[in-house]
Amino acid sequence: MKQIASRLSVPPLGLVLCSIGSTQIGSALAKSLFQQIGPTGMVLLRVGFAAVILFLLWRPRWQALVRTHLWLLVAFGLSLALMNWSFYEAINRVPIGIGVALEFLGPLGVAIANSRRWIDGLWVMLAGAGILLLAPIQGFEVDLLGMALALLAGVFWAAYILLSARTGRAIPGIDGLTWAMAIATLVLLPLGVATEGAALLQPPALLLGLGVALLSSVVPYSFELIALRSLPIKTFGVLLSLEPVAAAIAGWWVLGETLSLRAWIAIGLVSLAAAGAARFRS
Repeated sequence: MKQIASRLSVPPLGLVLCSIGSTQIGSALAKSLFQQIGPTGMVLLRVGFAAVILFLLWRPRWQALVRTHLWLLVAFGLSLALMNWSFYEAINRVPIGIGVALEFLGPLGVAIANSRRWIDGLWVMLAGAGILLLAPIQGFEVDLLGMALALLAGVFWAAYILLSARTGRAIPGIDGLTWAMAIATLVLLPLGVATEGAALLQPPALLLGLGVALLSSVVPYSFELIALRSLPIKTFGVLLSLEPVAAAIAGWWVLGETLSLRAWIAIGLVSLAAAGAARFRS
């Protein structure tokens, strides 16, 4: 994947935009398959195939450093599993654009945590206004459990960010991520088997799971890894704030999901808050 991107000479900004598009199209594709393979089964296939691909690409070793930080890797893998599971369960109940906007509150909270600058209060107010617009008041209908699951996914996303940074400091390279992905697969395995059983072993299901893993995990991670070599982290953060908007567009394009003007404004407010927090981070 890295060699392909390098040969195409795609600029860093283009790689990040491609990563965003790939992630959200992968999520929309996964949702379109929920009637064939439930959310838990699909997230197991996505994470499982991503773990296999990472192991084939990076071939991490079970060395003393990994064993020393095993509990950190377990926490990292658990956050990864629960983040993906709660997000897939959320978008099974709410439109993808709304789900991603609510989930984005997790990384937004990490970005402005412990800040005492007045401008960071502005981003909090913008995000809060977005949540209020998505609340089921004055005729606006939305699945409350879906909203709660999306917010829960945001909590696990915040934990994932913090644990990813700590793992990266403890274990060089991406060995930590690879082992965490394997642990996440083991966490999801009994849930996926219990809900879907032998259906997960059907060739169509395996092929679709591989496609979702490539679109939602392997391609985005590879492109972002290349882009971050030359792209400032603030610019990268601002670009990632396009995720909720991209998710809404992917939901409309792949699934035919339409959103009200109120929902679009809410998504825009959350994206603006995320962009501001990334751009003016200390």
